[in-house]
Amino acid sequence: MDNKLNEIRRKIRFLRAEMLSAEDNIRKRVNRDEDCSEAAVHLMSMRVVMLSLLGERNRLGGEERLLNVDERLKLDVRAAGRKPANGAPARFPAKASPGLDPGSGSVGVKKTRHIKNPEPRSVSTGTEKARGRRER
Repeated sequence: MDNKLNEIRRKIRFLRAEMLSAEDNIRKRVNRDEDCSEAAVHLMSMRVVMLSLLGERNRLGGEERLLNVDERLKLDVRAAGRKPANGAPARFPAKASPGLDPGSGSVGVKKTRHIKNPEPRSVSTGTEKARGRRER
């Protein structure tokens, strides 16, 4: 039964992606003032298939219950062992790890690039002021 349920879930994921693509195609055609009735009929047939897959999934006991607001607020959303959801970037702690030496070097300091062969300065860049200071 688990294999059947997993197969249905796989079909649902694939169909959702295909439906999003079809909806995007319809939006593009509407923006170009083109006929999109054929694409809309195809999208409606995909929705009928999706409803039948969802009904079969729920019949097999694979229904995913959505939490209401009160239930979501009661959950401990800041649990220590929680992994980031679906490709979300990991959050870094505000303080350094206990194993790091705080004086081991500065982090994030911008280094300047030294030019090995500088070009001669033009007259308009203020070389007269520098000469004037040297002559004094």
